[in-house]
Amino acid sequence: MLLLKNATIYPQTDEAPFVGDVLCENGKITKIGENLAAEGAEVLDLTGLNLLPGLVDSHSHAGLGPDGEATGLLYGTDTAHPVSPEMEAIYSADPLNPVFHYALENGITTLGVIPGSSDVIDGTGFAARTWGDNIFEMCLKRNMCLKLSLGENPKGMFQNQGMEPDSRMGVTFILEEYFANAKAYLDAKERGEQVECNEQYEVAIPVLKKEIPARIHCTHNDMAAAIQCLTKYGVRFTIEHAWGAGNYLDEIAESGCGIVYGPIGGRKSFFESRFVDVSAVAKLDALGTECCLTVDSPLEGLDALLSHMEQAVREGADPLRVLKMVTIHPARVLGLQDRLGSIEVNKDANFAVFKGLPGTDMGARVVYTIGEGDIKYQAGV
Repeated sequence: MLLLKNATIYPQTDEAPFVGDVLCENGKITKIGENLAAEGAEVLDLTGLNLLPGLVDSHSHAGLGPDGEATGLLYGTDTAHPVSPEMEAIYSADPLNPVFHYALENGITTLGVIPGSSDVIDGTGFAARTWGDNIFEMCLKRNMCLKLSLGENPKGMFQNQGMEPDSRMGVTFILEEYFANAKAYLDAKERGEQVECNEQYEVAIPVLKKEIPARIHCTHNDMAAAIQCLTKYGVRFTIEHAWGAGNYLDEIAESGCGIVYGPIGGRKSFFESRFVDVSAVAKLDALGTECCLTVDSPLEGLDALLSHMEQAVREGADPLRVLKMVTIHPARVLGLQDRLGSIEVNKDANFAVFKGLPGTDMGARVVYTIGEGDIKYQAGV
């Protein structure tokens, strides 16, 4: 049992920040209020500190390779064929990779780990706690999305092998073909027809039924193609990276999709990254689009999430809205909003305790990271 006292609480609900206490029992939040007491509880006095839900990065490749470097993406992307929906990122994850400890050092208690972006249909991702030594025990939700990719990544991967897709047109054709065939397969099953089981199309069924989202790597003009294709099938989807979104604000808002923006970085070197336009985050948020921020680990270190928040604020985003972009919004992307992303009774007792407020204070730093009621990281004040 853990009692957090005198914190400035940012609940990430409609409630404004307030000073109060939080009681945690059996990994859950059981009480929120003032002047709380609990016999036998470990008491942590957080006077002068800010209490946020544990941070969530919903787009990560953390731990998919043994070295923590970008080359590790090769372990989480199967490039034998551009259509590989049956691949599961969880089978590439190394729970002993130090990246998970880096997450705790930076207040991140949940990661959405997804395959890389070399295929058109990349496979499924999972949501995980950032502590533990068995990835299946760390897993909070398996097959939580179907990862898709448009643009230079799949085009370059297969063009260099002398395979299709050989162009950006070919990439989009394969995406369209996969969903058209998967929809026909599902329709036939629902009509009661005898259909030979197709494992690749089976993966699409939860997407077509809106049980899980499609999450599509795309930037600049590929966003228009993604919206045209995926809205046709009525699926829930998020646009991942979304560089160049400023050119498609109305289309994105009208589609009702979510945005997972990033990595922001300062590097505008390769073709797609030249379109980075962080100001689009504030504009899309104002239009009602649910936005999240990501560092796309290991392309950027998990410590960069705080600087991403600062840059979004510098480019016009409301600081309190930016807090939601690393808490409740990505929790919804993962389909775990009933457990994570806000400080409410009965939710998991995951917290990031900050000295200073991330997004507005460049000196903000994590003092404690708490996972399911246990202190997982302590820096000291």
